[in-house]
Amino acid sequence: MNLKNLFLFTAILYFTGVRANDIAIGRASLVGERIVEFIPKGYDRNKTPSLILRSEPKPRGPVPKDWALTPRFVLTGDKASAYLRLSGDISLYGGGEVTGPLLRNGQHIKLWNTDTGAYGVEEGKRLYQSHPWVMGVRRDGTAFGIIFDSSWKSELRTESDEIKFNTEGALFRIYIIDRESPQAVLKGLAELTGTIQMPPLWALGYHQCRFSYGTEKKVTEIADTFRAKKIPCDVIWMDIDYMDGYRVFTFHPENFPNPAKLNDDLHQKGFRAVYMIDPGVKADRNYSVYQSGTKKDVWVKTPSGNEYHGKVWPGDCAFPDFTSPKSREWWSGLYRNFMATGADGIWNDMNEPAINDNELPEGQRLGTMPYNTPHRGGGGLPAGPHLLYHNAYGRLMVEASYKGIMDANPAKRPFLLTRSNLLGGQRFAATWTGDNLASWDHLKLSVPMSVTLGLSGQPFSGPDIGGFLNNTSGDLWANWLGFGVFLPFVRGHACAGTNDKEPWAFGDEIEKTSRIALERRYRLLPYIYTQFFHASRTGVPVMAPVFFSDPANLKLRSEEQAFLLGEDLLVIPAFAQKPALPSGTWEEINLVEGDGIDKYQAKLKIRGGSVIPLGKIVQNTGEKLFDPLTLIVCPDEEGNAQGQLYTDAGDGWSYKKGDYSLMTFAAKQKNDMITIRATKKEGNRNPSDEIKEIHAEVYLKGRVYKGSGTLEKGIQIDIKKQ
Repeated sequence: MNLKNLFLFTAILYFTGVRANDIAIGRASLVGERIVEFIPKGYDRNKTPSLILRSEPKPRGPVPKDWALTPRFVLTGDKASAYLRLSGDISLYGGGEVTGPLLRNGQHIKLWNTDTGAYGVEEGKRLYQSHPWVMGVRRDGTAFGIIFDSSWKSELRTESDEIKFNTEGALFRIYIIDRESPQAVLKGLAELTGTIQMPPLWALGYHQCRFSYGTEKKVTEIADTFRAKKIPCDVIWMDIDYMDGYRVFTFHPENFPNPAKLNDDLHQKGFRAVYMIDPGVKADRNYSVYQSGTKKDVWVKTPSGNEYHGKVWPGDCAFPDFTSPKSREWWSGLYRNFMATGADGIWNDMNEPAINDNELPEGQRLGTMPYNTPHRGGGGLPAGPHLLYHNAYGRLMVEASYKGIMDANPAKRPFLLTRSNLLGGQRFAATWTGDNLASWDHLKLSVPMSVTLGLSGQPFSGPDIGGFLNNTSGDLWANWLGFGVFLPFVRGHACAGTNDKEPWAFGDEIEKTSRIALERRYRLLPYIYTQFFHASRTGVPVMAPVFFSDPANLKLRSEEQAFLLGEDLLVIPAFAQKPALPSGTWEEINLVEGDGIDKYQAKLKIRGGSVIPLGKIVQNTGEKLFDPLTLIVCPDEEGNAQGQLYTDAGDGWSYKKGDYSLMTFAAKQKNDMITIRATKKEGNRNPSDEIKEIHAEVYLKGRVYKGSGTLEKGIQIDIKKQ
């Protein structure tokens, strides 16, 4: 805090009569490799429980003698804050779902999950999620990260000389990770907060959604058009209009009279079906879900003990108190019959929780429950006000939803998407960046937003491609899809009242562009699936900033147009103007016919020294991806290259018992001969059952050399003969 700010802060406290007191650190201990826990004196987990950590860390020893990062705790009245002084030239990142630039120096975030449709791209907007986390990267590429373990309403400021975290609640713990690289720091974050579960393969395909495809007939029409036009797609989404009067866990008797048949028909055509479930339950005494919840006494109540009601899509709604184990168990149980219709995935929306209180005077509108609304807690969570639990409401909801989906279909991997979440909630759900706008500003913003989510522990995210709100032009759609297909989560979506936003909706030229873009995505699925496997093991993001290729290169620190997919693929969107790119060997590659001349497609460059596995063009992930397998090879200056391919059953849990294959491919150039072969294998799965033939394309100094072979024999290419 500089002297001017310190003076103003002191003056405010003097005139308001509120004193700020430094709070001593009660305990500091090592809880992991270069991970230190700081607990202030007076910390009470009954006032600030952890809803972020995967499990309670155990002290392993004293703080290392060379440790330089120590926070300062401050209590102003009953509101806790923390500060971390910085020295040297440090680039700051993180904060989760944020607007503004990728580089967070001089930025701030309001951490109070809010339904913010058509949010501005400027800094400081309250969005749908809270990630009280910052990562700093020093000039030499070493890095640190800091978790503020609190769900209280708060604000995070990342000044160049200090990180500030101010809450409206009680004292909290801090965890600081200090390691040799940004990637190592993110692995430490995953050690504390957990990783994503390995998603089903189909969830990595293309998703098509609209608010809403209002009838079973319309859903079938959309699915049939994808197949007739040979545009790859795996998932059709059902927004709230499939419900009976917006009552969750119901189906409209006229528009969706037979969901089991609809889901079966979609499955027969190679599609999966995802349905929206909101937390607000219509307060209707003739509605079985409301009856059941009332009987079980699961609802949030007012301070006077009455049922809390807030207006959402169905009108007056009651809300489960997800802090209560009894309420979470009840909510989980609702999924059994719903999933029995053949639903494949669930979409939890409006779960900040969002409340329509526009009838109140403007100064009284909160958009959610009043701050003093009590939550009962239980099972290790204390009772507490909404001011404490608001930012965790969606996180607790998706935990209950995840369990319900698992209980209903224990042999399948759940797919769950959420709008609201808290740092650590990636253990239960993927996310998207909310109700964005059909604009060039939002198109460009979708890159740093998704990268920052990856830098905050959530590797499975993406925007509504094309923009959710307002009409979308063909030019905007094609530009967005041209790079959007390389984001971790790929969904086209449109709001009610806007124009059609399917890949064929903008004329023949844009339809062709869309097909090319999606075919590129599907060819890359073997590589993308492998990156998700690594993310599920280590927490390293699928989509990363370009400075990950060289953390000590300061010129890359603020690049937010281009990005990395895994370590070995550089994506340069068509909109990018003079992006800062990593040095070294990066060869431009082509994946499908026409992608090199289509003006809307992102450029793809492979890193020298790498091998990238590709599949063939398929219409959905139920088809054989590896028939044949293609290896894209780019030797480094010494003529070497290496890469991995992960395969498993595509769904289910047998991979946890060894039913998977993680193969390492190595290429070696000696004079004019390039040899490519599988050198290592992990797991019990036999890849030869799926991969009968291998093709190779070697990118070398602007030329492409091709060859074929098998897993057993490998591939040899004599570049002099081509």
